[in-house]
Amino acid sequence: MTSTAGSTGPTGVATRRQPERSARVLRFTRAERWVHRGTGLLMLLCLTTAACLYLGPLAQLVGRRHLVATVHEWSGILLPLPLLLGLVSPAFRADLRRLNRFAAYDRRWLRAARKRLTAPDLRPAGKFNAGQKLYAGWLAGAVLVMTATGLLMWFTGLLPAVSRTSAIFVHDVLAWAIALVVIGHMRKAFQDPEARLGMRTGYVSLGWARRWHTHWLAEDRPAAQDTRDP
Repeated sequence: MTSTAGSTGPTGVATRRQPERSARVLRFTRAERWVHRGTGLLMLLCLTTAACLYLGPLAQLVGRRHLVATVHEWSGILLPLPLLLGLVSPAFRADLRRLNRFAAYDRRWLRAARKRLTAPDLRPAGKFNAGQKLYAGWLAGAVLVMTATGLLMWFTGLLPAVSRTSAIFVHDVLAWAIALVVIGHMRKAFQDPEARLGMRTGYVSLGWARRWHTHWLAEDRPAAQDTRDP
């Protein structure tokens, strides 16, 4: 006996859920993905070269300190470039507006995270959850400070009121903080294969979007209406 689409039997449930599993929703355009990749590559280059300059064993292993320092300086200067190029994309500008906007459900998400509530309490979010918004905002500010202190170290007479020693101290402390935060970001990404798929291909499953980013589908449906059924 075959169950109909409205059946409450096991076969009926399977037939209702299968399209949701297979449907794909557009999450990131090609421009958005390239901005993320370019920024990530430059950030990893900055952190890797910084480790080779700061940690003695790595410095001895790699050698060529002048070359490493030059790569570090220029990767830091070029770090904002992918974001600036991404401003040409309307989709990327829309994502920046989302990241800069905190809604009531974001505050609920943060309260649930602080209280370490169960996963269902953390699900309702927009295209980006509150944790991702805080990460993006903090990292943007940290990159600006790192660029400023790096320039003060490079051009010592740029701002005479600030000593080179002070700039080095802020630069070093913030570099460690950025390294820890980026490692945490990568760890969370590796725990969510569907999120990585979205950043790699641009598409995520409709079921994943409904589970973790409910308000994105509800509020931004025109932006997410491009679906595919492989």
